[in-house]
Amino acid sequence: MSLDAVLSRIDADLPNATERLFDLLRVPSISTDPKYAPECRRAAEWLVQDLTSMGVDASLRETPKHPMVVGHVDGDGPHVLFYGHYDVQPVDPLELWDRDPFDPAMEDTDKGRVIRARGASDDKGQLMTFIEACRAFHAETGRMPCRITFFLEGEEESGSPSLVPFLKENAEELKADVALICDTGLFDAETPAIVTMLRGLLGEEITITGATKDLHSGFFGGAAMNPIRVLTRILGGLHDESGRVVVPGFYDGVPDLDPGLRQQWEGLGFDHAAFLGGVGLATPAGEQDRTPLEMIWSRPTGEINGIIGGYTGDGFKTVLPSRASAKVSFRLVGEQDPHAIRESFRDWVRTQVPEDCKVEFEAHGASPASVMATDHPAFEQARQALSLEWPQEAAYVGAGGSIPVAGYFKSILDMDAMLIGFAKEDDQIHSPNEKYDLESFHRGIRSWARILDALT
Repeated sequence: MSLDAVLSRIDADLPNATERLFDLLRVPSISTDPKYAPECRRAAEWLVQDLTSMGVDASLRETPKHPMVVGHVDGDGPHVLFYGHYDVQPVDPLELWDRDPFDPAMEDTDKGRVIRARGASDDKGQLMTFIEACRAFHAETGRMPCRITFFLEGEEESGSPSLVPFLKENAEELKADVALICDTGLFDAETPAIVTMLRGLLGEEITITGATKDLHSGFFGGAAMNPIRVLTRILGGLHDESGRVVVPGFYDGVPDLDPGLRQQWEGLGFDHAAFLGGVGLATPAGEQDRTPLEMIWSRPTGEINGIIGGYTGDGFKTVLPSRASAKVSFRLVGEQDPHAIRESFRDWVRTQVPEDCKVEFEAHGASPASVMATDHPAFEQARQALSLEWPQEAAYVGAGGSIPVAGYFKSILDMDAMLIGFAKEDDQIHSPNEKYDLESFHRGIRSWARILDALT
């Protein structure tokens, strides 16, 4: 089999591939809104039918909420599991869209042609890059390049409540040599990336209560403890002067950055000034002995996401509030234990609450970081294959956000994941007027063809 023949078929079939993507984009599969449950099922059924047309043994699998799509195809060589999600974010505020979010269109922009629709980038366009690569192999050779399991979820945008139970119940069926995930992006317009680090996430809500009711500040100010004063003092001490989090034990399990990876990151030419300048800032605020790229990809953080307390309406009201609360999140790396950090953080807060006040906590998730074993030969094979398709050499990168499914593949299926996607920073995912570059879609299909060929 000639890879060139498969790539030529991809090029020739791009108009048809784009129309198939448009068909899927027309389905408003919003997983968070119960009234769209029939549309989520319709998207899943569309995928089952499409995979079946390529010789995949595909089926719809029920869950308590939206169905999964699972498909299998035999082949020689390694066994890969491909994961994507067919559900999309809500479209609100609808008035900020330039067109119907579920009426996809091709548009010409000053940066090239783009596909405009909800889900174009997150994640239907990305998902279809892999499926179209498989379609080209099947059409050209009559078979798939290797053994593939397709695993397509319908609840990613609503917290994946069915994912862990489904993985545990179907672990033997879903296990493979390596997982492929298509929910990430390029480093820049010309540089593809394989994400090898994902930060974990820990969320905590703190509520400080003082008096049994709001108090008049003229009568009680100075004599009564103000919960906002207590809360802001605690939060203000979360970091030291160098930007490090002061919670005891917070840095346990944080690894040093591999020198080879550091050198590769330095070669990416990341423009720190432009990164902050693009949002009206200039001075890095985190750990002062780390570069912004290190802080985003390989260092843990503690951030205050919101504070509530007292009177916040129009005008002025002189009260000492009875309660004040804050939402705090921690991004985690390496072997940091989110549960141990939660308990340490709570103990640290409790020691600073005065006798006249009490503190309550509410947990909001706790997922560890994921670090992929890049010594697995598939990683370098994929990196070299990507480098042949794009103008710049592919890089191993980190990701500031959290993609829990990669960690679940490791903890439940004992399987590393390669996160490879072709989205761009300006795709406006989760926002009005979401788009996916036609180049990302086209090169994405060709990239997966090259990767599958390299893995066999």
